Amino acid sequence: MRIGVLTGGGDVPGLNPAIKATVNRAIEEGHTAVGIMRGWGGLLACDPDDPESVAHNTMDLDRNAVRTIDRYGGTMLHTSRTNPSKVRAKDAPASVAGKLSGEEPHDCTDHVLHVLERLGIDALVAIGGDDTLSYALRLHRENVPVVAVPKTMDNDVFGTDYCIGFSTAITRSVQAINNLRTSAGSHERIAVVELFGRYSGETSLISAYLAGADRSIISEVPFDVERLSGLLMEDRHDNPRNYAMCTVSEGARPEGGEMIVRGEPDPYGHQKLGGIGDQVAEYVKELTGVGVISQNLGYIMRSGAPDALDLMVATNYAVMATDLLFNGISGQMCSLREGQYTHVDIEETGRGEKRVNVDAFYDRERYVPKVRHVDGQPMFLS
Repeated sequence: MRIGVLTGGGDVPGLNPAIKATVNRAIEEGHTAVGIMRGWGGLLACDPDDPESVAHNTMDLDRNAVRTIDRYGGTMLHTSRTNPSKVRAKDAPASVAGKLSGEEPHDCTDHVLHVLERLGIDALVAIGGDDTLSYALRLHRENVPVVAVPKTMDNDVFGTDYCIGFSTAITRSVQAINNLRTSAGSHERIAVVELFGRYSGETSLISAYLAGADRSIISEVPFDVERLSGLLMEDRHDNPRNYAMCTVSEGARPEGGEMIVRGEPDPYGHQKLGGIGDQVAEYVKELTGVGVISQNLGYIMRSGAPDALDLMVATNYAVMATDLLFNGISGQMCSLREGQYTHVDIEETGRGEKRVNVDAFYDRERYVPKVRHVDGQPMFLS
């Protein structure tokens, strides 16, 4: 069996260990592995009749190719947000551009299926978040053997308690919040820290919970800026060092307002986010007259080597994914549920939305994590 492996969407720590484990497991069992470059973009851009195109869009993988990659963040296979089922002529690679016209997006899945067949790829391990896995589901419905591995530092893929990248993102965020205390305290300011999190506020909530931040604004609950400002002033007054800390999800919005977005939507319909932290900081400064530090952690959260938990989960997910394929099982997503490794139907990813359990873990009125009880809750409070 020739196993294709790809990574799509945003990079997170843990992708390289997952690639390495997939390759090593395949070789152990007498199979081969090939990397697909730039996620689904590699299959879309590949012209199987052109050796240069094949070399640019794929990479043969052996033990030497992946020997040290688990020590580093990012993905050696690179990544993109390509959706082969929605390709506009103006954005199309040369492999399909001549077949497309007009402004409406085109479904190029037939080309992807042709490439898989010509390259002799028997099955796929697709590592990604909701968007990447939605196209893995499409290929499953086209009878391509595929197993999905969930990754996103937002930890918001439905059907699993844990996604690769979450632990490292939280670790980075807690460290940054605690480091920022020195400047906030030295200048007696309020610090506002913006964290990634489009529709799920789990990174903001859990980072604030673990770092002991005073307030946390999450995507799920619109906030009142006057109430927030008043609470932060109370926090500052009650702190012997005369400062306060607040985390904000990038997808947060004020009451009656909208998320801050910019640019054209990507092929999955998402615009770039970012800027709500600066906006909150401006509001708070205007209302309180106190100096405010605004810090957007952004890509720092998803950069660098994975921590031990992400290394462990990424490796085990990949081992599970390849073993499933070797046993003739596909159309599944690797998952952690109730602390145990398992797998669920890949259709599960589209059956709901994974969001913060606000009633169990958040105080809507005071904008703070409020874990009412932990007995029987998932390890990551997700």
